Amino acid sequence: MNYLFALWEGGGNVPPALSLVRKLVARGHAVTVLGDITMAGEARATGARFRAWERAPSRTSRRREQDLVNDYDIKNPARLIALLREKLVMGPAEAYAADVDLALNERPFDAVVSEYLLFGALVAAEARGVPRIALVPNVYVLPVPGVPPFGTGFLPATGPLSRLRDRIVTGISLMLWNRGLPALNRLRQARGLAPLGAFWDQVGCASKVLVLTSAAFDFKGAYPEKVRHVGAELSDPDWVSPWEPPAQTAPLVLVGLSTMFMNQEATLQRIIDALGCLPTNSIFTTGPAIDPERFSHGDRVQLVRSAPHGCVLRHAALCITHGGHGTLLKALSFGVPVLCLPMGRDQHDNGARLVASGAGLRLDARASAARIEAAARRLLSEPAFTVAAQRLAAIMAEEERAGAAIVELENLSRSSSRSFERINHS
Repeated sequence: MNYLFALWEGGGNVPPALSLVRKLVARGHAVTVLGDITMAGEARATGARFRAWERAPSRTSRRREQDLVNDYDIKNPARLIALLREKLVMGPAEAYAADVDLALNERPFDAVVSEYLLFGALVAAEARGVPRIALVPNVYVLPVPGVPPFGTGFLPATGPLSRLRDRIVTGISLMLWNRGLPALNRLRQARGLAPLGAFWDQVGCASKVLVLTSAAFDFKGAYPEKVRHVGAELSDPDWVSPWEPPAQTAPLVLVGLSTMFMNQEATLQRIIDALGCLPTNSIFTTGPAIDPERFSHGDRVQLVRSAPHGCVLRHAALCITHGGHGTLLKALSFGVPVLCLPMGRDQHDNGARLVASGAGLRLDARASAARIEAAARRLLSEPAFTVAAQRLAAIMAEEERAGAAIVELENLSRSSSRSFERINHS
């Protein structure tokens, strides 16, 4: 089969998508990755063909100056939704659609697999009648009955007041997103598609929606029929540096905050100070956006731009993270408890699911070094957290063996190819 992946450089969303690409190529399929120039090397390393965005935004480096969505200092939910809507989902949608059109004109594809936020790519594939999968690289973020509204970090409702809270917040959120509906319908009508009644219906127009997280981690709810939780894709990115475990036998702590700039330097320093009070060794991966030389630390603390988290976690007793989906789920996949300090995006919601699972704790990103130290002590000393993490690890290992994402991708494209052949024969 021949797949077109439409991706954008948003940090943690790239490795899970390229993990799927790598698996498809290994199974003999042809894949073209349409994405930012920053991911060209990683995409080609999977064996895929790479094509850069031409009209749509395309980052040439992972430096903070080139972030498409500079949301690290926005605390107002209405402003954040407006920023995402205008800078990513709808603002460049026509350009994303035009680039997907160019790719589809160049060669036939059996399916388009698009990041769910790239509405332009989804519209272009729909207009051409190409089967399309909307890829959600973290927990499911669209409104679902019984699931707290995305972006709040709420735990599931337990009574009438919290259920009313969820309905009110969901209604306000939908109203803010629906301000992008006129632009979306203009884009659809220009390509001969019927208008939609609600903004997020565009994701529902996909043939399938694949959620790249564990069903055991995400909250239970009445998900739409097209939505499939297919397990997390947790391979390390190709750009990480080698790492050797320390010789000392003290418990090892992995600290990984965002690979994107989220104004995290002060939080990093407080974590360094907190761990300096514990009998542990620690490794901090600061990512491309933060210079590790900027921080003061003791001998038992190692700061590097990158390290293979999969290798580090085999030796770790604790992970401290901002709550990005990739780092958090990877820690849980190794049965390692997590301390989460959310800073934005999906991180508060991931932290809520972590707390609900019993596999970790959540603190405010502004928490003092003393509070971080106390939480880390609990996670290192109370076995219940590790037991809960190991329970999730066993489930995630079974999901990895099942390979549901690849099954869904292959079944969709094969089914559509058979339909195309029947139509051609007729």
